[in-house]
Amino acid sequence: MTVTTVIAPVRVRDNGGMSTTALAPATPLSIGPHTVQPPVVLAPMAGITNAPFRTLCREFSGGKGLFVSEMITTRALVERNEKTMQLIRFDATEKPRSIQLYGVDPATVGKAVRMIAEEGLADHIDLNFGCPVPKVTRKGGGSALPYKRNLLRAILREAVSGAGDLPVTMKMRKGIDDDHITFLDAGRIAVEEGVTAIALHGRTAAQHYGGTADWDAIARLKEHVPEIPVLGNGDIWSAEDALRMVRETGCDGVVVGRGCLGRPWLFGDLVAAFEGRQDDFARPTLREVAAVMVRHATLLGEWIGDEARGVIDFRKHVAWYLKGFAVGSEMRKRLAITSSLAELSDGLAELDLDQPWPTGADGPRGRTSGNNRVVLPDGWLKDPYDCAGISEDAELDTSGG
Repeated sequence: MTVTTVIAPVRVRDNGGMSTTALAPATPLSIGPHTVQPPVVLAPMAGITNAPFRTLCREFSGGKGLFVSEMITTRALVERNEKTMQLIRFDATEKPRSIQLYGVDPATVGKAVRMIAEEGLADHIDLNFGCPVPKVTRKGGGSALPYKRNLLRAILREAVSGAGDLPVTMKMRKGIDDDHITFLDAGRIAVEEGVTAIALHGRTAAQHYGGTADWDAIARLKEHVPEIPVLGNGDIWSAEDALRMVRETGCDGVVVGRGCLGRPWLFGDLVAAFEGRQDDFARPTLREVAAVMVRHATLLGEWIGDEARGVIDFRKHVAWYLKGFAVGSEMRKRLAITSSLAELSDGLAELDLDQPWPTGADGPRGRTSGNNRVVLPDGWLKDPYDCAGISEDAELDTSGG
């Protein structure tokens, strides 16, 4: 039995009578001159949303939606770090090309944005104020930064000024923790500084990905900044979740992150849902999933320029793709240490590939730990306006988040 490297047609899911009424027709999302229809965005994810993964998601969506690169560090971009320049390579079919930047120094952010605009490296720039990982927050970046209102304003002003005709958006969280909520102030500052749209993950940095996303916060932000589009992010595991978020919050679109891990076909579901085709959802068999896995690994090898390195990079995706299927622990371990396409294909060929899509496999995936202590620069919380806590090495010199 062989496994093809071409994406197999996926089966249509029987929704069992569940109502998935679309917002028919869904209102297009405007990001500057770009119209995103339906209003669905791939969230930037470090080590995940590289060009190969974006290609898969676009293929399943029929090219509809907006697919953002993984986080790019502004210092590394300005210094033309070799790894960073690889990360900002886009496929010729990617339109619009969307880059997410991380930075904590207004001047460096401004240089990076001007470089992108002047050299035509992208068509849209998103700024990261949502990353909760310690290596970012301990420098005052990511989800820690909006607490410093004046610093946030300075960064947004430099970015919008340097971008020229390119639209600038931002992605953020509710705040650092329940005692330091920032999203409403940050949203107002963004509007005042010319940001085109805002995406809000309905969790604090302390929550990481634990607990339940606060969709009420998304609704509050939409009411607070009616001048620009607000996108909702958090706990979108299915197309039904996306429609429900829009109905319940009034947000202008959705940003999908962990829900598509090992499920790039989710973007096909999302397009179908927003277009009112509620019976046209993917329900792949294990054979079809295996075909996507091999194609994903193949694309990574072609992008990196080395098959073995591509397969090795693919290893982290194995558990996500196989979630819910009857695959023994030993075989899962074997597939997670493969180092060639032949080895990956041979291992997959030994599985019971006729298994249907498992019940419950659409649910949460990825890390879900919560109630974390947010690592911050010394004295960060003393004054929400004083920016003295930014250190000289605050700009990370590597990309990927």
